[in-house]
Amino acid sequence: MDEEYDVIVLGTGLKECILSGLLSVDGLKVLHMDRNDYYGGESTSLNLIQLYKRFRGSDKPPAHLGSSRDYNVDMIPKYIMANGALVRVLIHTDVTKYLYFKAVDGSFVYNKGKIHKVPATDMEALKSPLMGIFEKRRARKFFIYVQDYNESDPKTHDGMDLTRVTTKELIAKYGLDDNTVDFIGHALALHRDDRYLHEPALDTVKRMKLYAESLARFAGGSPYIYPLYGLGELPQAFARLSAVYGGTYMLNKPECKAHDRTCFKMEELSSPAMNFPKCQVEFDAEGKVCGVTSEGETAKCKKVVCDPSYLTNKVRKVGKVARAIVIMSHPIPNTNDSHSAQVILPQKQLGRKSDMYLFCCSYSHNVAPKGKFIAFVSTEAETDNPETELKAGIDLLGPVDEIFFETYDRYEPVNEPTLDNCFISTSYDATTHFESTVVDVLNMYTLITGKVLDLNVDLSAASAAEE
Repeated sequence: MDEEYDVIVLGTGLKECILSGLLSVDGLKVLHMDRNDYYGGESTSLNLIQLYKRFRGSDKPPAHLGSSRDYNVDMIPKYIMANGALVRVLIHTDVTKYLYFKAVDGSFVYNKGKIHKVPATDMEALKSPLMGIFEKRRARKFFIYVQDYNESDPKTHDGMDLTRVTTKELIAKYGLDDNTVDFIGHALALHRDDRYLHEPALDTVKRMKLYAESLARFAGGSPYIYPLYGLGELPQAFARLSAVYGGTYMLNKPECKAHDRTCFKMEELSSPAMNFPKCQVEFDAEGKVCGVTSEGETAKCKKVVCDPSYLTNKVRKVGKVARAIVIMSHPIPNTNDSHSAQVILPQKQLGRKSDMYLFCCSYSHNVAPKGKFIAFVSTEAETDNPETELKAGIDLLGPVDEIFFETYDRYEPVNEPTLDNCFISTSYDATTHFESTVVDVLNMYTLITGKVLDLNVDLSAASAAEE
């Protein structure tokens, strides 16, 4: 371990593994360490025994739930947009050869107490029970505008500069009611709150186009795909990529925490009289990171990439996620018997400040035994009582076999990476899709390398794996 690296990555969560893979492909010398003896960090997948140990303190789950090894329960469940940034990263790095995807059956939105399929095109808008006959016509015109919009062709702009016109102003031109705006903004454009209404409309139009293009990709019921055996496969796939390009992995390393001080020689670090933790991130006299020490050995480096738990003095708490993990013996009711589905509950429908998300997957994606379904209900916590706060979502699930509740804090970095060379990811949010996660990864990649990752790839390259 006593070598020098361009980058040391701490933690094997999905964000850290993607960055490790991308940086290794770029030719950087990467050392990747984790305090755990498994891949995935916060975004790992658990079997049934591990799930019960974590939430019940018992390693004996009920026999009627089936074999433990047939469960792959993702701790941060998120679907992947078929034409989205993560798929482009997978193709760019050729990680698709390590993974097999399957389309997700359904994409739904909660409106006026009922679950509805999300209409994504002008034709679907005409058929949707979400709107009355006159509203359908107005919505169809808006969908056609979005479908035809081309940023580089002013003839498609209808005289509007979407970098200046707000989303609210654009929607007002088509006379859409609040109900329609709600599902467009939250279930199609996937905004997490209503701030987007007062921001330039270009972002919302691009998000809507991405949703429609992803939906058309497999002509299925949703724009999403998901790996067979769950998301736990993703960090390992990027870890393999990093290893192929010379990256070094070390799991089960003792606790790593920040310790601001000048880099010492190794024998000084090993001295019991110094009373330093077993493993720490080292900084030089100027406050720049210069290495990581574990078990008496120091690996020198120019930069450190990590999740918030490794440099707790350089992050701040920005929120909290409340979630329920549910085992069921049936699909979510009113989702057309979808064996995999997402349901978005927009904030206004619940009288909340943030959206709620339902995620359901099953044996069809090899994440549970035959006949079993895994559902998640998640939201940005607004109280300290997840059972009460998540009730609106849980009530939509029908009878459950088992339910686990959890809250976790969300953190974001407060350091200045140009000063200390520490690049810290943000915590995972409550969404059940990957778009916000990949934005964080791509921003970090640019900060670390000074380059923008080229994601102009042939999307058909992943088709064989996804079908």
